[in-house]
Amino acid sequence: MLDRDLATLYEVETKVLNQAVKRNVKRFPADFMFQLTQIEAKSLKSQFVTSNVGRGGIRKFPFVFTEQGVAMLSTVLKSERAIMVNIQIMRTFTRLREMLITNEKLRRKLDEIEKKYDGQFKVIFDIMQRLLKEEESPKRRIGFSMD
Repeated sequence: MLDRDLATLYEVETKVLNQAVKRNVKRFPADFMFQLTQIEAKSLKSQFVTSNVGRGGIRKFPFVFTEQGVAMLSTVLKSERAIMVNIQIMRTFTRLREMLITNEKLRRKLDEIEKKYDGQFKVIFDIMQRLLKEEESPKRRIGFSMD
């Protein structure tokens, strides 16, 4: 996402967002954030206002943030919205961890029961194992794909 769009989302000025990033530059490696090149910025020209500095170009090329960069922004910005987003991210990670732990406990329990009983329940255990594997398999993305 572009810095200006995230500034709107987090309810801060773009200048404030970029200053926060510069003060915390170590928190934003290349896979979290990058700056558009002149060519890339020109292709977006119709999407943002340009200045008349120099040859009619943009003063500063916008920063673009990846999913991790968007999450990291919520830790360095001081707006109420950023604080709420950060809290929600932490709660989501906690829930995901709990789900993974619960799923692992269920898998172990099934393995124990399967070892305890002989072939009389093999069909049931095979079906349960298949269901667990289907749950883990990557889901097909919804929407248009260029692949």
